[in-house]
Amino acid sequence: MRIDHQAEIFEIIKRKIKGNDSLGNAVGEVLSISQDAVYRRFRGDTLLTIYEIEKLAKHFDFSIDSLFEMNKNKIVFDFQAFSGYDFSMDSYLQNMLDSVVHLKKQKNPKLTLAINNTPFLQLLNFPHLVRFKLFFWAKTHLQLEELKNQLFQHEKVSDQTFAIGKEVLRVYNSIPSKEVYDPELLRGFTREIYYYFNAQHFQEPEYALFLLDNLDKFVDHLKDQAAQGKKFLYTTQAPASGNDFEMYHNETLNATTTIHYKTDDYSGLFIAHNIMNTLHTTDEVYVTDSESVLLKQIANSSMISTVNEKDRNNYFAQVKSMINGYRKKIEADLEVRE
Repeated sequence: MRIDHQAEIFEIIKRKIKGNDSLGNAVGEVLSISQDAVYRRFRGDTLLTIYEIEKLAKHFDFSIDSLFEMNKNKIVFDFQAFSGYDFSMDSYLQNMLDSVVHLKKQKNPKLTLAINNTPFLQLLNFPHLVRFKLFFWAKTHLQLEELKNQLFQHEKVSDQTFAIGKEVLRVYNSIPSKEVYDPELLRGFTREIYYYFNAQHFQEPEYALFLLDNLDKFVDHLKDQAAQGKKFLYTTQAPASGNDFEMYHNETLNATTTIHYKTDDYSGLFIAHNIMNTLHTTDEVYVTDSESVLLKQIANSSMISTVNEKDRNNYFAQVKSMINGYRKKIEADLEVRE
């Protein structure tokens, strides 16, 4: 089948500019041509030259190799390089907000997720848990120099950070999603809290119990959303319509967190990478293959939202029991330290 590469280039650019500028103006500025000349190229009346394609690829950051399928077994991912990255909670959440807002603007957006350990979007209901998760990643895994000798301590989340996180959550909640969870839900996160307690990385050791209490509340909130089949902010009520949430229990293991998004016009994929970073691609073949695997995973899982109350109660009871087990260990250790 013959592929219209020129049309595909303009579709890529439209996704890149995210409706923040007109196609004619955005492309015209890069190529130094009039908007009329841009639209002649858009309609296919005039062909893009190889030099124009090169300029567009560099400016809008897309791969020519991928576009022309020079090797169908190779695809291109976008990711945030650590080198030169000014890491902060605000910048991390702002990148998430930009992505979900762009998706929300499209026609009929939908999400399908496979969750490995921590559902970060849902975790935004509890900002102190998000703050600990990002601190742990930055200090222990990225080993940022400025955190080398810093202990984790209780701090109020800034108004700006709270506002960004809440907006990410609000937009995510408004997009219908099917989400697959496994028996390892929050086990790794809970062990991170226990590790910091044992390593004496908390300024106040008792703060570990505060985080576990928050995790317990988070589990209750996730269960409440599953029971109602709706996503909604913690301490608020489920909406009468919209915010659809389908939750599935995979009794084996979700190998990695995968987020597939789909609209009427295109689809794409985010894959967890380097623990809290992500890889992103819109490669049609790879995204289609991944969607197929996710749908099969759902078919092999049990739906526990709105139905199967017994299975839902058992699933969340096991997660809470795991958290309580670590709570007892920490409480016992605190008694010995006294």
